[in-house]
Amino acid sequence: MTDEKKRISRALISVYHKDGLLEDIIKTLHNEGVQLVSTGGTQTFIESLGIPCETAESLTGYPSILGGRVKTLHPKIFGGILARREYDTDLRQLSEYDIPAIDLVIVDLYPFEETVASGAGEADVIEKIDIGGISLIRAAAKNYRDVTIVASRAQYAPLLELLKQGGAQTTLDDRRRFARAAFAVSSGYDAAIFRYFDADEHTAFRVAFDDAMPMRYGENPHQRGIFFGSFDALFDRLHGKQISYNNLLDIDAAVALIDEFDEPTFAILKHNNACGVASRPTMVEAWKAALAGDPVSAFGGVLIGNRAIDAEAANEIDQIFFEVIIAPDYTEDAIRILSKKKNRIILRRKAVGAGQGLAFRSLLNGVLVQDRDLSTQTAGDLKPMTTALPTERETVDLLFANKIVKHSKSNAITLAKNKQLCANGVGQTSRVDALKQAIEKTRTFGFDLSGAVMASDAFFPFPDCVEAAAEAGVTAVIQPGGSVNDELSVEYCNAHHISMVKTGTRHFKH
Repeated sequence: MTDEKKRISRALISVYHKDGLLEDIIKTLHNEGVQLVSTGGTQTFIESLGIPCETAESLTGYPSILGGRVKTLHPKIFGGILARREYDTDLRQLSEYDIPAIDLVIVDLYPFEETVASGAGEADVIEKIDIGGISLIRAAAKNYRDVTIVASRAQYAPLLELLKQGGAQTTLDDRRRFARAAFAVSSGYDAAIFRYFDADEHTAFRVAFDDAMPMRYGENPHQRGIFFGSFDALFDRLHGKQISYNNLLDIDAAVALIDEFDEPTFAILKHNNACGVASRPTMVEAWKAALAGDPVSAFGGVLIGNRAIDAEAANEIDQIFFEVIIAPDYTEDAIRILSKKKNRIILRRKAVGAGQGLAFRSLLNGVLVQDRDLSTQTAGDLKPMTTALPTERETVDLLFANKIVKHSKSNAITLAKNKQLCANGVGQTSRVDALKQAIEKTRTFGFDLSGAVMASDAFFPFPDCVEAAAEAGVTAVIQPGGSVNDELSVEYCNAHHISMVKTGTRHFKH
């Protein structure tokens, strides 16, 4: 049954965009003896190719009216699309009302999302809500047993390949596949229109992603994983194996973290947390300082820099095993060096923002939606809580540490010194345990915490954290503030000549 072939005798073509592929399709259809029906600009385009084309107006007996809002909405169009060829009653009515059967519909929709993104006024946006086109798509896709629907330019190449291989005919499997793609187009289009009208009300959750990128597997080998989104719009994949589900989680975390820094910075991430971060005048210096933060955890990590990678930096980076490296660019020598290991994933980041607006995750039987945490504190946001004030160097380090702790799994503590991550304590059930974890790591890798700073993603419920930090050598602390016991921590800091500032902004990351 799935190889049931249908001959294409008549095609309706009504498109907003015209390109070379469409031209090839039209010429191929004409050469196969297919009769063409079209409207307005598409008709002009077809005739400019020297190919005859019947107008929709001559078929329906009605002109395009209401400024082009009504062109194809007529029984002689939709009857020809929706007629079921195996129903004698449908075929008799086609004959009775002189309705020609339409076997192929090629249509694309007015560019609604592009118009919204351009900042156009509401009147222009409303006119880009397609009525006839979306109706043609739904009708043809509904009747996929008899009609082939091509609902976007993304489907031009598959259609042309079919026409070249088998002539003007399609199988039931072909038609169903095109119908599936068509409903993806129509549902995504409607979702975009809804989001425009819903604005920031969030009365319903409607999103649509067209690109599916299969993963090697999900979080674990027994789980299937698929990424829906335009990964290639953000990165050029220069080398390496297929990207995994867990790679993507770390890539997302890495991009969010590195975007906090303006000066040359390198970061190393593992399981969505930073295990090494440093800002230095050059990338090779930043890499060495970042790696020193935790050279053990860096094994198999995701690396990201915010400046081009040259051969000097690449030679140093090449000495460890890692999964993914990301940078805005690489020298040719750097790519040659880093490509020596065939499985290394080398990504060049494009100058495109990667995540503004809303963030969401699935849980229970629904979806949790929130604004992304785009709040980054500056020196002007710091409010002194203690008698002692942080020095200029400590203020720089406090802001540096606060950026890292913002992107660390709660409960989180970050220890930093001289724009270098000394240690992260992450994902602990108590804040003091997070600090103990961080202090232990600094001892493991030989850091001297004298004069270091501490950042906390949330307030201190008790003074035990500042007590332990002071004993380790920390001299300045940054925290959101807001605990009923803030004063106990402040009193301890004042008694031990430690400066503490609050930001008023919590950065939980669960």
